[in-house]
Amino acid sequence: MRLRVEILAALILGAFAWPAVAQECGGDFETWKQGVAAEAKAAGVGAVGLDALEAATIDEEVLARDRAQGVFTQTFTQFSNRMISGYRLKQGAANLKKYADVFTRADKEFGVQPAVITAFWGLETDFGAVQGDFHTLDALVTLSHDCRRPQLFRPQLVPLLTLIDRGVLPADVKGAWAGEIGQTQILPTDYLARGVDGDDDGTVDLRNSVPDVIMTTADKILSRGWKRDQLWVEEVRVPDDMPWDQTGRTNKLSISQWAQWGVTNPNGTPLVDNGLKAGLALPMGRKGPAFLTYDNFDVYLEWNQSFTYALTAAVLATRFAGAPQFDPRAPEQGLDGDQMKALQTKLEAKGYDVGKVDGILGTNTREAIRKEQMRLGLPVDGWPTPELLAKL
Repeated sequence: MRLRVEILAALILGAFAWPAVAQECGGDFETWKQGVAAEAKAAGVGAVGLDALEAATIDEEVLARDRAQGVFTQTFTQFSNRMISGYRLKQGAANLKKYADVFTRADKEFGVQPAVITAFWGLETDFGAVQGDFHTLDALVTLSHDCRRPQLFRPQLVPLLTLIDRGVLPADVKGAWAGEIGQTQILPTDYLARGVDGDDDGTVDLRNSVPDVIMTTADKILSRGWKRDQLWVEEVRVPDDMPWDQTGRTNKLSISQWAQWGVTNPNGTPLVDNGLKAGLALPMGRKGPAFLTYDNFDVYLEWNQSFTYALTAAVLATRFAGAPQFDPRAPEQGLDGDQMKALQTKLEAKGYDVGKVDGILGTNTREAIRKEQMRLGLPVDGWPTPELLAKL
């Protein structure tokens, strides 16, 4: 029924293309799998990989996880305080020392600092301790057949089947519910294209070999646009008043300009111009924590599109690099989940694209808030408050 509805919609829009609709998602599961098998066979996948696909099934728990990502309804301080734990800081420091020679090689070859790799390693799996127990092929088949976000998952299927067919991974390999594998949760496309044999044993094993994990993760980060040996984020202190409409991750200005407006180091000393440009991120508004975000921070959003996760990972990396705990300051009262949904509904009614009305403060919602704050004469910091909700 779902496939018929999509075909009808395509006909109405005058953009009907049977092969694209048939291959994308939905419809009879076994028929859909046959289409995937034909695609895999054309890409060179042999009997081992095709047999694994034939045995794959739908996992309803994966669908439930995909529709219930409530963790990102937490504020930045709530999420980061939970994720930047004493255990992770201690274990990360120990691993930086234990594998110092491998980190040095990764830094030399890819220009990605050890602290950056270690932060992802810790956040994703607690340094390999929790890699996930979902059947990876079933998970990706499920998410690719489902029509919610097939464009994210379908491109991962043939690479995974290729890895299975080559014997790099077993057919029953397990990982996260969204198809990530190994100690830094690498997707099959990156496993296949970016896998580095860090211990020179002839195999890329991202589940058990720490050298392979470190080197592959560095290669992946560099491939997303990392600028060698440059900063990614640093905490700052903002004044009580400044041109708030100039803040935001994407509005990158010189450090001297931020200093001119009264932005300082956390201890109040003047910023020193390092020749780079940075945006000023205020994850909880102008009265909350503040961070300069450099070009390399954009790579964090390539890793995970959640701003809250990305900033947490970036800040954890600064901790491994020697920075102290950030100052949460005293943010204005925010909105709870129901209030956020009410705000998103109002913004949507005004013509803004906020994505799904889900109570999550995502990029689109933040940008819509900034535009309404500007219209209403409020400080433009992207933070939703009861005052803003009332004025709308």
